[in-house]
Amino acid sequence: MRQSHKLGLTALLWGALGTLATLPSQAQPVPCGVVLLHGKWGMPQSPYLKTVVQKIEPVCQITLLEMPWSRLRLYDRPYTDALAQIQQAVTQLRQSGVSWVAVGGQSFGANASLAYMAQMGDVDAVLPMAAGHVPESFIQLPDIRRAVDEAQQKVDAGQGGAMVEMTDMNQGQRKPVKAPAAALWSYFNPQGWGNMALSAQSFRKPVPVFWAIGTLDPLYPVGSAEIYRQLPVHPDSRYLVVRADHAHTPEVAADELVAWLRARTGH
Repeated sequence: MRQSHKLGLTALLWGALGTLATLPSQAQPVPCGVVLLHGKWGMPQSPYLKTVVQKIEPVCQITLLEMPWSRLRLYDRPYTDALAQIQQAVTQLRQSGVSWVAVGGQSFGANASLAYMAQMGDVDAVLPMAAGHVPESFIQLPDIRRAVDEAQQKVDAGQGGAMVEMTDMNQGQRKPVKAPAAALWSYFNPQGWGNMALSAQSFRKPVPVFWAIGTLDPLYPVGSAEIYRQLPVHPDSRYLVVRADHAHTPEVAADELVAWLRARTGH
């Protein structure tokens, strides 16, 4: 069966060395690890995450994944598979000796980091930056609603593998996609795992959250702070507002994020 995800170079290296962590000479745990997720139509080596990766690498091990919303995959697998993919990366980091693991990302990747904590809940921190993908807003667009309704109908009829065509939207750009009904419905169900407010309310446990939002991001004036307020209160959580657009928020927030990580991990 074709493997449905690709780990970044760092994760592959640590996976190869994972057995060494069990030896007495390798008992000292690695301080921290971050599973970092790209945005919609992006790829693991996203230019929008490049600065974040460069600045985090001296502090924490980083795993980069190609998620089902990448420009090559375009919703080929449902959200359940996406979270399983993330969990495998988290497990590999812990097995390699990492003692503190966070999941974070930009845009759709931030959405997934919230969904992961709500559904799996096995990480020590969440790092959403320029959180995006708002299915409860997308459903209001007639052409997207038609496709989402079709996907739901096929799922209800037991035809989740049937393909559904839709014109996807991302920051004003449009792209035709054709995806299995079950996958499309899992991401665009307005009351599903893509609903960030519901995910924020459903965290399995309180953990520190580093939330970064740009003043030029469409979500800044109409939802970002409200979603953040739904999170379980944690004394180490931080809501950072930077002057940046949706794409460049991670880059502008990178120094503050690294300082926050160092304070959490003592490294």
